[in-house]
Amino acid sequence: QVQLVESGGGLVQPGGSLRLSCAASGFTFSSYPMSWVRQAPGKGLEWVSTINTGGGSTSYADSVKGRFTISRDNAKNTLYLQMNSLKPEDTAVYYCARLSLGPPDYWGQGTQVTVSS
Repeated sequence: QVQLVESGGGLVQPGGSLRLSCAASGFTFSSYPMSWVRQAPGKGLEWVSTINTGGGSTSYADSVKGRFTISRDNAKNTLYLQMNSLKPEDTAVYYCARLSLGPPDYWGQGTQVTVSS
């Protein structure tokens, strides 16, 4: 069965960095574009970034552009999100999601990122 397992979240000070990982299994990872989506406390889901199947095309929300980098290692079936210059407003649960023909069809359980001094 399809499984997406995020890791790498935690507590970090403003200006710090974190690297999130998403281990995929149960499907041909290299055949699907992938996204990161986040949900801040008391707010709705916010799309963060998307990467195509080969990793050569990426897109970002304006709120994270220039600070976050999405990447993937198809040999390791793993999706990454490098987050630099973190701000308190980046505090959220971060989810990786598999994209099919439209909206995501599978989601991970999420990993908490807290940016606070």
